[in-house]
Amino acid sequence: MKITFPHLGNTYICVKALLDDLGVQYVIPPFNNKKGLELGTKYVPEMACLPLKINIGNYIQAYRQGADTILMAGGCGPCRFGYYCEMHREIMRDIGYEMDIITLEMINGNVSELFANIKKLAGGTSPLNAVIATIRMIKIAKQVDEIEMLAFKIRPREKIKGSTDDIYKDFRNKVFLEKGCRRILALISRTREELLGIDTDKSFQPLKIGIVGEIYTTIEHSSSFDIQNRLGNMGVEVDRQVTVSGWIIEHILKKAFHLPRKLEYAKEAKPYLATMIGGHAQETLGHTVLYSKKGYDGVIQIFPLSCMPEIVAESILPKVQVDFGIPVLTLIIDEMTGEAGYLTRVEAFIDLLKKRREQRNDLIIKPAF
Repeated sequence: MKITFPHLGNTYICVKALLDDLGVQYVIPPFNNKKGLELGTKYVPEMACLPLKINIGNYIQAYRQGADTILMAGGCGPCRFGYYCEMHREIMRDIGYEMDIITLEMINGNVSELFANIKKLAGGTSPLNAVIATIRMIKIAKQVDEIEMLAFKIRPREKIKGSTDDIYKDFRNKVFLEKGCRRILALISRTREELLGIDTDKSFQPLKIGIVGEIYTTIEHSSSFDIQNRLGNMGVEVDRQVTVSGWIIEHILKKAFHLPRKLEYAKEAKPYLATMIGGHAQETLGHTVLYSKKGYDGVIQIFPLSCMPEIVAESILPKVQVDFGIPVLTLIIDEMTGEAGYLTRVEAFIDLLKKRREQRNDLIIKPAF
């Protein structure tokens, strides 16, 4: 068995560490690029959402490098992600690539199904070692997310432009040279120190933008034209509450063991969307409210074309904007999206937020006569 898995931001770091410790052979697909997207688009129905097309491109590239088994997370719907597993299997079979699929999910809340697939993945590894490796993997997921969030804060404040990008890109590439959780954790620690060592302008007050939307297009760099890092280089601090570690801990582990979950966003979203409709629609609305309450300058919603939960959230967001006075830009992505037009919209939104802040400051400074 030689495992592969789809790219989703820094997920490859966590999965690589886990498979290293389990002694499982694997193939990491090339970072998402135009060639991979073209491969996936060739074989996937036109109206399928962008993540599915990119995933299929990942699998084709990995299969050609010797992978025979796909590892992926599962979902309960009603978002289409709930049946990605079967779509992946059928599409790959139609292409002529027979690949087994291990899906980490709980069917109808059945924890035994999840454990059975973990056991299948672990192979001959003892249950204790599998548990230890999983715990370390979760630790890595949390720390990798923390590294990314630290970069979000430092990037707009750095005095030498490009310093954060250089360190962060170097970290993502060096992971391939490290084997096992311990060595990857050590690399994360070194990277954190390097980022904290960047000379920053502590007096600079950047615009602050919250990123909301569908999990894949908000986390995966290539699917959003690396918008979050680009914003940082434009002098904007970004924040994103939907993360890889959050997905693992909140949506898989806590649900599996019926543990209390962080649902502050659901409380804030309740007046607008009281029911979970799949995907991250409630998170999109709830976090937009929370960003407003925290004094953020604006919010950017990102989602793939035809994503049902985010379409619902998009239709409700104008009401949230009126109630809380926070500007929202919605970006819808598919394989036909042009980078130039996309970035022009983002730049115009930033200009609007800067002007809005200046006007607000003028009102504060001017004496009332």
